[in-house]
Amino acid sequence: MTQSSGPKTLQAGHVGLNVTDLDRSLDFYRQVFGFETQGQGSEDGRHWAFLGRDGRLLVTLWQQSEGTFPAALPGLHHLSFEVETIEEVRAAEDTLRGLSAGFAHEGVVPHREGASSGGIFFTDPDGIRLEIYTATGADNAPAPSGAAPTCGFF
Repeated sequence: MTQSSGPKTLQAGHVGLNVTDLDRSLDFYRQVFGFETQGQGSEDGRHWAFLGRDGRLLVTLWQQSEGTFPAALPGLHHLSFEVETIEEVRAAEDTLRGLSAGFAHEGVVPHREGASSGGIFFTDPDGIRLEIYTATGADNAPAPSGAAPTCGFF
């Protein structure tokens, strides 16, 4: 296998999401993830917000969509966030239940059979699939997809 001549250092930057209602999405993402608004604008019919934590931009929201996220079409599969502990996953689950979010599985589930890592799989108000997971502590429930990755099939 040959090495590509791409950049020497590379890490993911922010993720931009199209939303139908910026205010609703801002409220959701701030409550669930504790994001801070780092920038926001509304001019000439262009509504947008930059969200992040600790000074780092993580998610941008662009109000320029209609309907719900079409999971059956090519594009973003899901957006995943890692937290340090299973307690943080459960706290996020409680927040999401209070927001009446839709879940793909009941409670915290492992990433696959025999895995200790896992989390919760849910959708935002526009149907965008999201995951909050941790490296250990999710092995108390059966894996919804057996040996296949849970995050790939929800």
